[in-house]
Amino acid sequence: MSAIRFNRRVVRYFLIAFFVVLFLYVLMTGGGGNSKSSTSAIKKKPWMTTGKLGNFEPKEIIEREGPGEGGHAHHLKPNQENDAAASLSAYGMNMACSDEISLDRTIPDLRMDECKYWNYPEDLPRASVVLVFHNEGWSTLMRTVHSVINRTPPQFLEEVLLVDDFSDKENLKGKLETYIKKFNGKVRLIRNPERQGLIRTRVRGAEEARGEVVIFLDAHCEVGTNWIPPLLAPIYYNRTTMTVPVIDGIDHDHFEYRPVYQAGQHFRGIFEWGMLYKENELPDKEVQRRSFNSMPYDSPTHAGGLFAINRNYFLQIGAYDPGLLVWGGENFELSFKIWQCGGSIQWVPCSRVGHVYRSFMPYTFGKLAEKKKGPLITINYKRVIEVWFDDKFKEYFYTREPLARYLDMGDISEQLALKDRLQCKSFQWFMDNVAYDMREKFPELPPNVHWGEMINKATKECIDTMGHAAPTVMGMSPCHGWGNNQEDISDDKLVRLNAKGQLGVGERCIDADRQGIKLVFCPLGSVEGPWHYDEGDKTLMHKETRKCVALHPQSNNLSLMPCDPINTYQQWVFKEIPSPWH
Repeated sequence: MSAIRFNRRVVRYFLIAFFVVLFLYVLMTGGGGNSKSSTSAIKKKPWMTTGKLGNFEPKEIIEREGPGEGGHAHHLKPNQENDAAASLSAYGMNMACSDEISLDRTIPDLRMDECKYWNYPEDLPRASVVLVFHNEGWSTLMRTVHSVINRTPPQFLEEVLLVDDFSDKENLKGKLETYIKKFNGKVRLIRNPERQGLIRTRVRGAEEARGEVVIFLDAHCEVGTNWIPPLLAPIYYNRTTMTVPVIDGIDHDHFEYRPVYQAGQHFRGIFEWGMLYKENELPDKEVQRRSFNSMPYDSPTHAGGLFAINRNYFLQIGAYDPGLLVWGGENFELSFKIWQCGGSIQWVPCSRVGHVYRSFMPYTFGKLAEKKKGPLITINYKRVIEVWFDDKFKEYFYTREPLARYLDMGDISEQLALKDRLQCKSFQWFMDNVAYDMREKFPELPPNVHWGEMINKATKECIDTMGHAAPTVMGMSPCHGWGNNQEDISDDKLVRLNAKGQLGVGERCIDADRQGIKLVFCPLGSVEGPWHYDEGDKTLMHKETRKCVALHPQSNNLSLMPCDPINTYQQWVFKEIPSPWH
């Protein structure tokens, strides 16, 4: 009997232990279901304490006097104009001005007041801040590093990882290696043995990073007050979330720090059918999901330069497509991949980072640009849409960029296999559930009736934007596609006429007023165009005025005139360019 009692006692203790372990397991995993719900069940979300500063808010506000302090503009003396012009030419920004501003300068706190009262978990993941650079100006690069070190709680900063994409400027060699020693290992430097471009260099940075989260910043940024906890918190809560700070502007000439967006207004990233990045005001649907105006919100895409993501997750979903060259389109590729394959993107109003917008790109891509024939960015866009778009949506891209049909995008079989392996959703799902507001501004495009160079029959010259931005009067110039010389075809001459009467060049439209035939901003949300093209007499009539596009024989100016179907100065033919790169 004692043996039986002993065995029953053992069984009883075993069952108790089993159910205790099972209870703890369920508690820790949230029932063992979806990783999103299990993560959220055990991790505390950020919380608001109105009237009391949040747990990571700085205890004092630093104020200093000096050039550029407080984010104010710094203006050089008249006798420094030559130095300023030379540095603008070399870097696309006024490095002569930047060099006079402290690397530790103060900047304004442009956050919403609400942001100061958020509290964040103490065990947020540690981050590697990755800065990719090529021939970056010394002071803008180092000011980025200093701002990160100065304004990041050390417990959340694993490192600042500098990734040099084969710079050849002398001060980015030994001087840089010596300088970063002052940070006692908090700043690391790795170098590419040859030029790789932004996309591939960022992937290398992620592979080499030691932090649980990687935060990519451009090499000419200044991070704002308490910038990192709100950026890390959504990732802490859900590792498949990518977060994006609100980007402020830093003037490339005098380095004034200023907001890009009006206070309290929120925008999110979308795109138009030519794959140009755009932004839209936050839809009511997203506004209503949040309890506070300062809370993060979903965004279909991001600009690409600044974001945070769980390192392992980034690598598990393939990082960036290795077939993308140099830069361009990688922001869309990553956005579509994250959303369609189970993740999400959130913009974070309480995390603000200033960014210097260059006046122009100051360097070329050398051998990288020689590997492909045609515009590199358009080739990248084609790879992205051929992998992630459904067939219907691909046609809208090719309607907007008809020349892209002829570009060699390379092999995408591995990307399609990745998409299948990750069991990703369709692009239709993405448009219906994530980017549902995009078509309000950029409706689905009617098919092209004609595209190519628009040639005047009398002069054999082509209508041309003359390199000017809208709004501007159109002009005429020698054609390239009329003969055999197609190597220098300009996007300024490639005109599209669609089935609804829209005449377009790139993302802009062509319309007419008393000044003449003009390149204008396309009316958002509309596909109806002002033109009717007569296939028989080759005239292009403006529907509202009932007049036709005419070229003046003496002045060579374009205007609307009473239609005359036998006047060759009013006759226009479209010369399609099959492929200039055969």
